[in-house]
Amino acid sequence: MEGQLCANVDISVKKPPETSPLSFIALLKVHRELLVSRIRNTQCLIDNLIKNDYFSTEDAEIVVQFPTQPDKVRKILDLVQSKGEEVSEYFVYVLQKVTDAYYELQPWLDEIGYKPSENICSKPVVNTDPVSRYCQKLRHELGRDSKFFMLYAQKEEMLLEEIYSNSIMELVSFTNESLGQVGQLEALFDDAVGLINEDGETVYVYGDAGIGKSILLQKIQSLWARKELDIGAKFFFCFRCRMFSCFKEDEAICLKDLLFKYNCYPDQDPAEVFHHILQFPHTVLFTFDGFDEIYSSFDLSSVPEVCSPNEPIHPLALLVSLLRGKLLKGSKKILTARTGTEIQKNIIRKKVLLRGFSRNNLKEYTAMFFKDEQRRALVSNQLEANPNLCSLCSVPLFCWIIFKCFEHFHSSQWFDGHELPDSSVTLTDVFLLMIEVHLNRAVKTSLLKGNIRSQAEMFKSRKESLLALGKMAYKGMENSSFIFEQEEVSSANISEEDLQLGFLRTVKGYSGCDSQATYEFLHLTLQSFFTALFLVMEEKVGTKELLEFFSECSSMETAQPTCLRIPWLKKQLAGEDPFQNKEHFNFTNMFLCGLLSGPRQKLFRHLVSPAVIKRKRKTLITYLGESMKSRLKGYTRSRLKSYNQVQVQPNFVWMLRCLYETQSEKVGRMAARRMHANYIKLAYCNACSADCSAISFLLHHFRKRLALDLDNNNINDYGIKQLQPCFSKLAVIRLSVNQVTDHGVRILYEELSKYQIVSFLGLYNNQITDVGAKYVAKLIEECSSLEYVKIGANKITSEGGKCLAQAIQKSKTMFEIGMWGNQVGDEGAKAFAEALRNHPRLTNVSLAFNGITTEGGKSIAEAMQHNNSVRIFWLTKNELDDEAAMSFAEMLKVNKKLVHLWLIQNQITAKGVKCLSEALKENTTIQEICLNGNLISQEEAKAFENEERIICF
Repeated sequence: MEGQLCANVDISVKKPPETSPLSFIALLKVHRELLVSRIRNTQCLIDNLIKNDYFSTEDAEIVVQFPTQPDKVRKILDLVQSKGEEVSEYFVYVLQKVTDAYYELQPWLDEIGYKPSENICSKPVVNTDPVSRYCQKLRHELGRDSKFFMLYAQKEEMLLEEIYSNSIMELVSFTNESLGQVGQLEALFDDAVGLINEDGETVYVYGDAGIGKSILLQKIQSLWARKELDIGAKFFFCFRCRMFSCFKEDEAICLKDLLFKYNCYPDQDPAEVFHHILQFPHTVLFTFDGFDEIYSSFDLSSVPEVCSPNEPIHPLALLVSLLRGKLLKGSKKILTARTGTEIQKNIIRKKVLLRGFSRNNLKEYTAMFFKDEQRRALVSNQLEANPNLCSLCSVPLFCWIIFKCFEHFHSSQWFDGHELPDSSVTLTDVFLLMIEVHLNRAVKTSLLKGNIRSQAEMFKSRKESLLALGKMAYKGMENSSFIFEQEEVSSANISEEDLQLGFLRTVKGYSGCDSQATYEFLHLTLQSFFTALFLVMEEKVGTKELLEFFSECSSMETAQPTCLRIPWLKKQLAGEDPFQNKEHFNFTNMFLCGLLSGPRQKLFRHLVSPAVIKRKRKTLITYLGESMKSRLKGYTRSRLKSYNQVQVQPNFVWMLRCLYETQSEKVGRMAARRMHANYIKLAYCNACSADCSAISFLLHHFRKRLALDLDNNNINDYGIKQLQPCFSKLAVIRLSVNQVTDHGVRILYEELSKYQIVSFLGLYNNQITDVGAKYVAKLIEECSSLEYVKIGANKITSEGGKCLAQAIQKSKTMFEIGMWGNQVGDEGAKAFAEALRNHPRLTNVSLAFNGITTEGGKSIAEAMQHNNSVRIFWLTKNELDDEAAMSFAEMLKVNKKLVHLWLIQNQITAKGVKCLSEALKENTTIQEICLNGNLISQEEAKAFENEERIICF
């Protein structure tokens, strides 16, 4: 029996081949000191030895009497060895099975090659290790906490699975160039895609307010709790960054307390659990939500370069050290913040931009929200008829508010046939509707008679409540504070009844305020709305207070806040909050413009003196005019052919939003007049589809033809639909990198073909397939004014390529076609070859990176022998070889009009280059043939040094 057990142990690395393998008793004797030094948990061993009747309770009591852990281990070893070979093997078996507790012994177990015997395998092992127990507890509590999502009504929750819907998550570079989309959430931690800094440890997720950052983290938490997120994380600690504002300046805690006290506390041996976390930081996942919402006067310059995990320090210093990797280096971290919050590059591993709902995402969410098919169809029809609402619904928060209001009205007994607004819906309209819904719910109604109060009557009946909530929101906004203690709630005269309206919710305090309830508004934008409501309703508010947050936003334009700049990189301006993003001020200003707009006067004449409203409205409009004037003076202007261009900055989008919220034709005309430009460059301004309503509102007041550059934003199909009123004036429209699909291209075709004035269409790097390419082809055919089309980096194959080529062949006006980065292949190349043959005007052509091989290349070269218009031809990153190069050489002997030929990164060798070089003897027109990145060595390139027009390196 003993020999059979010992045969399972491979210890050849320790003993010569001729030595008999050790018995388990001997094995424990030989490695006694190793086991004593590395076994930190004795309770799990004792529990299992007792469970299998290897130990008696007296044995356990003897072990527990020893004061130190090493002495306890020694006594267990003595007892185990005294009980024989089977007990000794079972002891080793427990070490192998309970890896969480005995992780330091796993290499030793591998070294001895331990394989349990059949008898021992039948013995149960129960994991009573505190680390394992803690992981189970953590999963249970996080699973419970993430199962429901607190909606924007205090008493209402929904299952996360019933409200979470996928949205567009885009991996981007440090310069915000797209690196692809996130399909599965595991991809956030997969270095194969989107990695931009291998030394960073933080996945930085950013997006506009309401775009879905918090619910994304809750979804990740839920998946982890259910063991459906396979990223190797045993521990998950989630923090809401705004809670760090609760800590006092002189407060100090250690890392262990930050993790356990404010997440989930171990039931057994916290020291051992914390030690395990320190030993294996790569098994820890942190989420930090809303980094831009931290408001603290804590002096970050006092943060030491290296923090001890055991020494108490200010919680913000712990946060900074975790993000820097100075504590728990190697742990996984997700940090969220609003767009415009700058994070130091050295901490970022990946950047993820949340873009909101795509058209398909919105359909999925609508189906999820409205289970009833008839009601779902009604909502879908109304959305399709109202592009303004569709655009607002691309932001998940605003979509939820709109859907919830719609659901409320349709479920009300007294409300029959209510429809969503059918024109110029502003965000202020949406939030006013939400407030009305909440107030409606709080009204007790008769079973036989419903509540028939108008919006104005409803607001008037709760005027004091709205003022109290607004006052507290305003006080918090002044300090960029988003957490309110009971004392602040009481001082604002907010009653228990007001709390029940559902605009505030209780939150767990992180500081000494645990004994009393702590509150926050249900969303940051709601606090902004109530702040604006207070500024309008409080009659004592003067000009300074009314424009206070405009001043805050103006001051930040010259010094963009950068988070985490202290203390290790950049100097901090005196008094500047390094964490702060001021988007909440922008929302407040926007809502203020909406609440003081003309259409809102009917409501507010019941709440505020008309004279006060008139004074505030006049003050605001005057300010907007002056602000527009001064802002435009600082923008870059250029004189282009036929155009005066103005290049605006990202904050100009907030100005446009404010102008749109006023719904004032006078304000719109004033703004258009002060632009002094007919080419508006809004590229890289973080404009979204909903902003297209504001853009249309402005452009509506221009009389002449316009050029509009919206490249590198988030316009998508809904935005294109909202631009419809502008297309009669747009001669240049640039929509590259904007998530535009075939649906959006169809709208462009239908609108632009009506007016026949568009000359430039930019659609580079969108989501356009062959279907969309066919619409562009039809536009080229039908619109003789169209000269430039940029449609590269889409999903166009040979089918779409052939349609475009055939349209270009028929067009007599096309000047430039950009097809870089599609997949038209040889079939598409042949079609373009036919289009090039004898084309009267086409001058610039790009078929780079299109999977074109020698066959397609030869067709193009042959056709170019019959072309006198093309001056620049890009064929970079294809699969052209020497045979194709020879064809181009023959072409150059005939074609004396081509000036630039780019054949970079193909498969041409020195043989092909020689043919091209020889052809240049008969061609003095061409200025360069670029051949960088081909199969030519530097030594081979020396043979062509005398021909300057051949560029190999």
